[in-house]
Amino acid sequence: MNFDFNDSTPLYQQIADQLEEMIFSGGFDEGSQVPSTTQLSQQLHINPATVLKGMNILVNKDLLEKRRGLGMFVKKGAQQKIMEQRKESFYNDYVKSLLVEAGKLGITKQHLLDLIERGENDGSINS
Repeated sequence: MNFDFNDSTPLYQQIADQLEEMIFSGGFDEGSQVPSTTQLSQQLHINPATVLKGMNILVNKDLLEKRRGLGMFVKKGAQQKIMEQRKESFYNDYVKSLLVEAGKLGITKQHLLDLIERGENDGSINS
């Protein structure tokens, strides 16, 4: 894990984001235990309360579960849940504004599809 102490994003959010990315990319398999709050705080030289706050974000997002006396575990279906959340964010963050801008430029649906196909052919996106 790498942290940007100059970033305006709080450390606990950076922890949550990086753990989520590790779950999504397969760094932590579903059902596997993630490092404890104590382990992470010692490794990263960060206050345990900060680590716990980041982990609790993932508990609240239903990606991690606390097992009393055992630790935190990646919930079954966590990768799929992250994928669905990211697809929805992609739509809200990119597709909506793309359509608004296309409308302003008078780009038709067919022209937009042609541009996407052009991007595919240029190797810009995976098909």
